[in-house]
Amino acid sequence: MRSLLKADVKDIQNRLWQPLIILPLLFYSVSCSAQSSDKTYTVVDYFWAALISHPELETGESIEWIRANWRDEFLPYFIEIIRYGGRYPGSAKLLKLLEEKIGSETDINYHSFIQYLWSQDIENTPSYAIFKQLIHAPIDARFAAYFDPSRQFNIRLDEILWGGVQQDGIPPLREPEMIPAKEANYLDETNVVFGIKINGDARAYPKRILAWHEMFVDTVGGIPVAGVYCTLCGTVAIYETTYKGVNHKLGTSGFLYRSNKLMYDKATQSLWSTMEGEPVAGPLTEHDITLSHHSVVTTTWGEWKKRHPNTSVLSLNTGHERNYDEGRAYREYFATDQRMFETPYHDKRLKNKDEVLALRFGNEIAEPTVIAVNFLAKQPVYEDTLDGTSYVILTDSSGANRAYTRPSELRFKSWDQSTSVIDMNGDLWTLTEAALTKEDGTMLKRLETHRSFWFGWHSAFPETILIK
Repeated sequence: MRSLLKADVKDIQNRLWQPLIILPLLFYSVSCSAQSSDKTYTVVDYFWAALISHPELETGESIEWIRANWRDEFLPYFIEIIRYGGRYPGSAKLLKLLEEKIGSETDINYHSFIQYLWSQDIENTPSYAIFKQLIHAPIDARFAAYFDPSRQFNIRLDEILWGGVQQDGIPPLREPEMIPAKEANYLDETNVVFGIKINGDARAYPKRILAWHEMFVDTVGGIPVAGVYCTLCGTVAIYETTYKGVNHKLGTSGFLYRSNKLMYDKATQSLWSTMEGEPVAGPLTEHDITLSHHSVVTTTWGEWKKRHPNTSVLSLNTGHERNYDEGRAYREYFATDQRMFETPYHDKRLKNKDEVLALRFGNEIAEPTVIAVNFLAKQPVYEDTLDGTSYVILTDSSGANRAYTRPSELRFKSWDQSTSVIDMNGDLWTLTEAALTKEDGTMLKRLETHRSFWFGWHSAFPETILIK
């Protein structure tokens, strides 16, 4: 997502927001209501009247009602008020009331307040969903569907934050042009690529291109897939988009959850987790969908091309005007360890943007587990067991990690950083993207893994196991 810390938020709003005069008419459908004289008003009515205007409610009256009827469920409203309140005349009075209610020891600024809020055990109410609709729909009318109060939310609504763009404002590459390796003259040998191979179809997606688009949607090896690159959290994941015969057409929602990109699907406008490949808000949450995923290798163009001379690679002809030079996208963000958006959990066992390898195998009850990439670089052959699955991770000279299953009694002692792996019995195994294969035909299958920044993974899975 584009930085809102670097950009002028008010300028973005002034360019994107539409007149709000008709929005209060939506309030009267909210089930959460309060009595005032012989009229029935909603919680949202009072907040909106306090912020900007209302056909019948006075600002002062609304402030007093909020003060008199205060409950913790009102706190999430203030994420939106602090962030966007500069354009509303009543925001200063509401923020003064907030300070009165939570005490002066908590700074009333965006970053401090959301840390305070996320430390509270608060249930988001349907009225807050309506308020979130009203705040965000003028940015993009399609956002209203995300926050329909009749929808199911499997994550906290106040942790869903706008990332600074409209729906597909960071444009996914849909059926992008691929070219043979020999035609990719724009790439240097050391350029970082994300490599996948499905049913014999090897493809490379240069980071320098994908960082501008964060997603590609295509058919690889005959399988419809979405490749998601969350630049903020460093996650690269490949998902099959077809589930039980339905191909979900995914895109970029414009929103984040704990600094992790949220996808959406065009048919239902449900929001999807990048980390888990499943819907977390909207109609599809009721269908127990989890997309199958494939391994992706973070490596160099030279190393990937050497292993897969027949690979195809993204063309610069994307249909968009961008500076696709190596390191141009998100240069400032990648140059520091600072996060762009807040997350509710912080863990200093690693630096924020240290990379970890996420182990995406084991049973559903397996504890989330990651291994520090720097740790694996020092141990090119690493063996362990996760939830009953014994595995080996082989790391080559480019830093690429590949995990394979192994019998619990089998150990590997060396490999040539290319294709030849020797086990403790002196037997030779050949490494491919799909499997380790012994000379007698025995195969050890590839296990799903992907990389992420430590803070991005930990914020999604705070109880994770870290091996470092």
